Formats: sequence, C-alpha cells, structure tokens
Amino acid sequence: MSQLFGSIEAGGTKFVCAVGNEELIIIDSTAFPTSKPEETLQKAVDYFKTFEPSLAAISVGSIGPIDIDEASETYGYVTSTPKPYWADVDMIGFLKAQLDVPMYFTTDVNASAYGEKVLDSSLNSLVYYTIGTGIGAGALQGEDFIGGVSHAEMGHTFVKRHPDDLDFAGVCPFHRDCLEGVAAGPSLEARTGVRGENIPLDSPVWDIQAYYIAQAAVAATLTLRPEKIIFGGGVMAQDHMMNRVRKQFSELLNGYVPVPDLADYLQTPKIANNASATVGNFALAKRAYLRHNQD
Repeated sequence: MSQLFGSIEAGGTKFVCAVGNEELIIIDSTAFPTSKPEETLQKAVDYFKTFEPSLAAISVGSIGPIDIDEASETYGYVTSTPKPYWADVDMIGFLKAQLDVPMYFTTDVNASAYGEKVLDSSLNSLVYYTIGTGIGAGALQGEDFIGGVSHAEMGHTFVKRHPDDLDFAGVCPFHRDCLEGVAAGPSLEARTGVRGENIPLDSPVWDIQAYYIAQAAVAATLTLRPEKIIFGGGVMAQDHMMNRVRKQFSELLNGYVPVPDLADYLQTPKIANNASATVGNFALAKRAYLRHNQD
C-alpha cells in the first residue's frame, strides 16, 4: 500500500479522523463526539493504529488556544480553552506516545485555511473564519500562517455593538461581548431562547449577527489585505447568511479600499462539512513527513 497521511480535526463538538493518499484524497474517515480528553484521544489513536505501517504522518487541527512553539515546554498542549476538561491537555504528547510518526500541530481554522489554498492554487493569501459553536480564524500568506509567538485568535477581537443589541451581555466566558461572544452560534439561542436552526429567517437577530461578522471581514481586509475571505461553520452554512454579510460589509467598508467583487471575495468553503480542514491536514502531514526525512 502507498503512504497514507492522517488528519485529526479536534473540534469542540466532535473529532473527525481521516486518512488520505499522496494525492490528498480521502481514503477513509470516522467521527465521534468530543468527550473527556483521554477517552477521545484514545479513540483517535485506535483509529490510526488500523492503518499502520502505511501511516506516514499526521496533522492535528485543534480547537484553541494551543501551544505551537516547538521550543516550549508545553508544545502540543491545548491551553486556556473554555471547553470543559480540555484546558492544559497534552494532546500531541498523548498521540505520540502511541503513534510513532511525524506530527504537525496547528489550529482547526489554520488547517481549513490551508485546505482552501490547496483547493485553489491560484490563491497566495486568504483568511478563513469558522462561525459555529465558537469563532476562530486562520490567515495564510504564501505557505506561511500569520502569527508570531503563537497562532492568531481573531475570534476574540472586539467589535462595535449593534444599536439594537446593546443590552445583550455576550456569551464568551473570557470577554463576554467579543466577536465570539456576540456572533457565535450560542449567542443566537442566548438572545432568543430558540436554537438557531429554528429561528425564522425574517428575525432581526440574523442582521445583528451579520453586522458583527461583516465587521470581522472589514478588519481582516484592512489589516491583512487578503485575496479572499472564506466563512465556514454551521452558522454560515445557511444560504441567507452570506448575502446578509456581504450587504453589511459593503456598507461598513463604504468604498474605502478596493476589493474584488463581493461574490468572489467573501465566500463559503469549496467543499462542505468543513472538509477543507481534512484536505489541509493531509497536506500539512505530508509536509511534516518530508521535513522529517530531510533532517
């Protein structure tokens, strides 16, 4: 059998594990709920054990914040996440103790961003937001993720409050009304008492949420000037949301800098169900394997 590359999308709700070939095509995949760390990570190990010895490397795209500094004592850890039980968990250490292959460790949104670039080789720069249970973003310039001492945490930037939303406290346990606190999926139910999928399309809450998401796109436009901004996650999977965001973005930017046609500039992912992260992880695992064998 040819070499296989592994992907772990370590999300707050579920883990998606997959193996792909050298052409980055999915050969097999599985998913299971994100429960307590040892139980969940052991399921991932058991899955990849079935593909030894063809498994060449694995890339993990994880909920954050995480420590990606290979010189750090806590490299490979999930750090201050609000996800119960997962703070200060040595994810890579657990996996490496049982799987003797090179590993790449990054955020789930970085993996998605990389996957979108793999799927569109014409892109040199992009920003990828996930708007779901939480909000995160990854940014790419060439082959490099934007970041310095660690990865970006663009989901926790602060936004201007919508005039009809001033009484809403926000749901982020760290910052209350940061972007994640006012625009992630749980904010919808917190405002209305109704789960997002059951809120009528004519409810004003959708435009309030789009107002905040559009602010994120304006901030990314003005600070990073990417060729494209991509919005994934369950909230943006609803067809009506992208049009709302484009409309709000146009009004907020107000022609200050030129951007491509918004139908091209602000987009949803090329493949559904966040499979961009899987493709990105395959490519990053392959990169880790090649680097390991060059050293």
